[in-house]
Amino acid sequence: MKKSLIALAVLGAIAGAAQAQSSVTIYGIVDTGIVYTSKVSTATGANGLSSNNGSKFSVNSGVIQGSRLGFKGVEDLGGGLKALFQLEAGFSNDTGALQSDKGSSTLFRRKSVVGLGGNFGSVLLGRQTDILDDVSQWTSVQDFGGVTGSVGHNLDRLEGTRTNNSIRYNTPDLSGFTGSLIYGFGEAAGQTSNGQSFGLGGQYANGPLGLFAAYYQSKLGTTPADVSLTNNAPVTFFSGKAGDTALKTFSLGASYQAGPARLYGNWSRVKQPLATSSTLAATGILQPGSFTVGSFNNSKADIFELGVNYAVTAPLHLLASVQYNKLTFADAGSNKGKLTQVNLGTDYFLSKRTDLYAFASFLRAKDAVNPGVFGDSTGSDNNQTAVAVGIRHKF
Repeated sequence: MKKSLIALAVLGAIAGAAQAQSSVTIYGIVDTGIVYTSKVSTATGANGLSSNNGSKFSVNSGVIQGSRLGFKGVEDLGGGLKALFQLEAGFSNDTGALQSDKGSSTLFRRKSVVGLGGNFGSVLLGRQTDILDDVSQWTSVQDFGGVTGSVGHNLDRLEGTRTNNSIRYNTPDLSGFTGSLIYGFGEAAGQTSNGQSFGLGGQYANGPLGLFAAYYQSKLGTTPADVSLTNNAPVTFFSGKAGDTALKTFSLGASYQAGPARLYGNWSRVKQPLATSSTLAATGILQPGSFTVGSFNNSKADIFELGVNYAVTAPLHLLASVQYNKLTFADAGSNKGKLTQVNLGTDYFLSKRTDLYAFASFLRAKDAVNPGVFGDSTGSDNNQTAVAVGIRHKF
C-alpha cells in the first residue's frame, strides 16, 4: 500500500513538473479607426480608370496593425531543446469577418507554424513570414502600419507577406546580430523550381542603433509558395510560365534612437521581370500608356523612406515619414512613374496595451495611377488625402 502511494505521488510530481514546463498563451490585437479619404473613384471607365470620384468615410480594421487572434506555446523537452508552435488568425473588426486568402478560406492566415528551438536558434515549418516582416520594426511600418502599404511596403514585403509550405531557420542572438533563412516549396511533382521561393537576411541591434539587410525571391507555379503571386497579382499579369522568377526584392535600412527621437531610413528595390503591360491592356483593365503600381505591372520599383518618431512625453509621440517610389513600367518604352507620400501623425498611449492615434497622409502620383492611401484608387486624379483616427488594444 505504501509503495502504491509513493508511486502515485512520484507520478503526480512528474505530471505536475511536465505541465509546469509547457505553456500556451492566447493573445491578440484589435485595431479600428474612422477614416476619411478624398477623391475615391466612384465608377470604372472603359480603360479601368474613372474621372468620377468623391469623398469617402469608413470604419477600417487594422489601420496600424491587422486585428488578430493568436495562440502560441512552448514545451521544454530538456537539454535546452523546446517544442514551439504558433497559430494566428486575422479578422476584420469592423465586420467581424475572418480574413482569408483570395479564392479560399484560410483560418490561420497570418501564421501557422510548428518547430523546435534551442541554443542553435529555431526551425519552424508551415505558413509564415520571412525576415522582411521582422525588420519592419526599423521602418515606418512600426508607427504607421498599413498607412504606408499602398505606396510601396506591400510590394517590398515590409508589411509581412506570407510564404506557404515553408521551412525557416532563425539564428540565436549573436552579440546583437540575428539572421534568418526561409525556403518555400512549390510542391509540383517533377518540377522542384515551380512555385518555389527563398529568402535570407539579418538585423543588428546594439543600443540605439538598428541595421538590416534582406533578400527574397519567388517563382511562378500552380501552387506558388509566395502568396503575393496569387493574392495581389493574378497570373494573367505576368508573361512567364511555371518556374520562371516573378519577384526579387532587396532591402537595406537603419534606425537610430537619438534621445527622444527615433530616426530611420531605408531603401528597397523590387524587380518583377515577368510583369507586362500588354497583358493588362488585353484584359481591358488598362489601355496602352496607362500604368498602375496597384496592379503589379511595374518591372522595377525603387522605394525610399525617411521618418521620425519623437517622444514628447512617455505616452505622447509625434510621427512623420515620407515615402518615394520610383517605378519602371513593363512596356516597350520603359515608361517611368512616381509615387510620393507624406505622413504626419500622433500616437498617445493610455497604457502599455491601449493607444489612441491620428494620422494624415497625402499621396501624389506622377505618370502612374494613384493606388490610394488605403487602397481606394483615385482613378484618373493624381492626388489623394486621407485622415484616420482610431484606437488599438493589445491583449
